[in-house]
Amino acid sequence: MSLSRRRFLGAAAAGLGAAGLAATPVSAAAGTGATVAGARGPGGLPADWRAQRKFDVHNHVFLSGRRGASDWTDVDHLIEAAGVLGIERLYCSRPITAGVMANIEAVREVNDTVIAAMRRHPRQIFGYCFVQPGTGPAALAEIDRCLDAGMIGIKLYNQFKYTDPAVYPIAEKCIQRGIPFLGHSAYLTDPKTLALQPKTSHALDFCALSQRYPELILIMGHVNGGGDWEWAIKGLRECRNVYLDTSGSVLEEGTIESCVRQLGHERVLFATDATMEGCVGKMLSAELTAAQREDIFWRNFQRILDRRRA
Repeated sequence: MSLSRRRFLGAAAAGLGAAGLAATPVSAAAGTGATVAGARGPGGLPADWRAQRKFDVHNHVFLSGRRGASDWTDVDHLIEAAGVLGIERLYCSRPITAGVMANIEAVREVNDTVIAAMRRHPRQIFGYCFVQPGTGPAALAEIDRCLDAGMIGIKLYNQFKYTDPAVYPIAEKCIQRGIPFLGHSAYLTDPKTLALQPKTSHALDFCALSQRYPELILIMGHVNGGGDWEWAIKGLRECRNVYLDTSGSVLEEGTIESCVRQLGHERVLFATDATMEGCVGKMLSAELTAAQREDIFWRNFQRILDRRRA
């Protein structure tokens, strides 16, 4: 995090910079007619925005932290940024590059990165175990190893479509342990991008996996991560067991309200996927009741965590 980023975070503390947040909303996005509660401060932000409890359910750890103190710079800055923005917990993974099939040794190495970060910041960083279904039984053993080290769920990237039968044993392991399955997603409409990432799953792939395994705690990652996000939200309407996280670098007005209107706020989870200031800002500017905002910020995910088994 450079000096300029530190200055931006300083501005965020005073009102999330010049993020273009909306003026004081007057009604809840869910269409209930309830007014938005809470006093407003500068820029129309809730006066207590930083103190509002927040769990970032989709973030990442990148460096190994093995060679010396300097290797921890990015991890420590992640914690610093979370503190400025009032994010209490960060649920992190370290997926291997898109489209790359790696052996189990490489998978263990990236998971060890996350475990090391968890040990450095045990009250703030919690891990997802990255696995690749193509490694077969070794992937299931890796999930158990990661859970024994304190991780709380699994993260899949885009090496396999989630409708691929190779993914089914991973889903079954998640059901057995009662842990969440967070998946990378995008509804790609650009032919060039689609050609580069042909196995990226979209909303209907998540729905198909959920219909096969209705007990699975399935989270579709980053609604604003790329592609047609409005289509993605609508694609989940009939799949009531799939959650949606709010992360992504696309900061279009009305995203959060659309999630709540189409799915109900109980299925929406606050996340940033490293777009931390913007994703806090779009939550604070959304037209929500105080109870809806609290549920999305942390309570919905806490209910998921409470379902875990030994």
